[in-house]
Amino acid sequence: MTTPAAQQILHDVFGYAAFRGAQQAIVEHVAAGGDALVLMPTGGGKSLCYQLPALLRRGVGVVVSPLIALMQDQVDALTQLGVRAAFLNSSLEANAAREVAGRLLRGDLDLLYVAPERLMMPGFLDMLEQVQAGPGVALFAIDEAHCVSQWGHDFRPEYRALTVLHERFPDVPRIALTATADAPTRCEIVERLALEQASQFVSSFDRPNIRYRVTQKNNARQQLQAFLETEHPDDAGIVYCLSRKKVEETAAWLKEQGRDALPYHAGLDAATRHTNQRRFLREEGVIMVATVAFGMGIDKPNVRFVAHLDLPKSMEGYYQETGRAGRDGLPANAWMAYGLGDVVSMRQMLLSGDAPEERKRVELQKLDALLGFCESTACRHQTVLRYFGEEHPGGCNECDNCLLPVDTWDASKAAQMALSCVYRTGQRFGVAHLIDVLLGKTTPKVEQFNHQQLSTFGIGKDLAQVQWSSVYRQLVAAGFINVDMEAYGGLKLTEAARPVLRGEQEIWLRRDAEPAKRRATKTERDARRQPFAGANDDPLWLALKARRMELAREQGVPPYVIFHDSTLQEILKQRPGNLTELGNISGVGQAKLARYGEAFLRVVAEGAKEVAGPKI
Repeated sequence: MTTPAAQQILHDVFGYAAFRGAQQAIVEHVAAGGDALVLMPTGGGKSLCYQLPALLRRGVGVVVSPLIALMQDQVDALTQLGVRAAFLNSSLEANAAREVAGRLLRGDLDLLYVAPERLMMPGFLDMLEQVQAGPGVALFAIDEAHCVSQWGHDFRPEYRALTVLHERFPDVPRIALTATADAPTRCEIVERLALEQASQFVSSFDRPNIRYRVTQKNNARQQLQAFLETEHPDDAGIVYCLSRKKVEETAAWLKEQGRDALPYHAGLDAATRHTNQRRFLREEGVIMVATVAFGMGIDKPNVRFVAHLDLPKSMEGYYQETGRAGRDGLPANAWMAYGLGDVVSMRQMLLSGDAPEERKRVELQKLDALLGFCESTACRHQTVLRYFGEEHPGGCNECDNCLLPVDTWDASKAAQMALSCVYRTGQRFGVAHLIDVLLGKTTPKVEQFNHQQLSTFGIGKDLAQVQWSSVYRQLVAAGFINVDMEAYGGLKLTEAARPVLRGEQEIWLRRDAEPAKRRATKTERDARRQPFAGANDDPLWLALKARRMELAREQGVPPYVIFHDSTLQEILKQRPGNLTELGNISGVGQAKLARYGEAFLRVVAEGAKEVAGPKI
């Protein structure tokens, strides 16, 4: 397929002047009939990599997706572009499903989204063979391909059977796509989907528009409230919690604070989950408080923040969850509060599960990598990318460690005291008790075990309780101490602790910020990013958003399906005066120009009149 044809569709249908990154190479490879494995970060433009080749090739592009709840919005977005799209899944009634099947057989579809369970039905595969013999099958796109991995938290057993596509349709190109795959997962995708001969396109995993921030827990709710009030007073975002109970309580608390917050977790009935997800996608400024049950494939581009009130399970989980922010390329925040209690809870959950021992070991290693990220004093973008086997020069100016470098201190002596106290008390007590011993507190538990007689009793009075808590948290993260779940969360020394206890190894730890409330410094104020700080007060910006919402409600689609925020910002900046000028703005394709052009030009013209004021 020729580049001019791809460029023409890119401009006329999708409204973009140029491809991004590896998009053009992927599109041309698949359009020419080649198989591909695409690893591209969320917001990197993965969908275009199969949507555009499907329009270039003869027949229908079949997209395999596990995201039944989101297929409607994906189809709505394509329909807005003038693309003939539909979906087939269990949410459709029999008559509607028959209508879609009829369109499929007649060759009346450019793209069909289908759940893997529906795809694997013998009757459906037989129907696809009829389609292939008639109008044709352009390609198979396997979205969220990491679902094939048994080690991933999004594992879907039915994905393992998708090799049937290659067996029954050997001449139809396949493209597998994912935004989350470390090296082992990548190998598993290739093996399980029989993509050994496929070309691999691996884009940078960096999300430079996301600002990473990790803070030590000190009344997490108040910390979250301060973060939202200061930086996201009216924005849509996601708050992740570990338990269903905490999701419910946090959502209720945010409502009490005047925020439009909704809960989402697997314990809610399907109707409630669907309603809440629909509101999050289709309304402005909604906060979703959720467990990891929420999020995979979320297409809402203007999620301005993702906050974690509890530690995720792994670096992959953290990367995937934070990647739901800033899909439009505009500034977004990834904020997390964590403490040693999170480490204990997460280890308890991993070790108490029914998974085989091999899987538990893998999951603990992944958790340890995340702890290292949390405690690192290095550039966070650099740390994330290094985990995925990619180098980053550091100095990103888009993370807390680069913007406000962390102080470190020589904690060698303190570490010796902390480790010695673990050893002297029998390696079976938790942090609170160990700190009591170090501070010389004669609590009932200290007296019960006669720990006031130990040589470590009272030797740590030079540090405060919060400082000792920081020391232990960092020693756990660095691998000098393990949390022993058989001892109910007690701490146990690792082999790495020996040289520290002997005084043969220096230990430098990060100095936690003072928890006391204080006014932000100018540097900290400058470090905050509010992407619409100027626009939010502009009457034209508000009018453009209001018109978009009005049109979205009329058609029953999310506002971003009409235009992304980034497109509205360009309209605000360029102030087009005619359809030609509006058509040159990124994200305005021919179908949208014909459908909405006049409406938005009127808003711009009315805004210009207000600025000019009445003639004298």
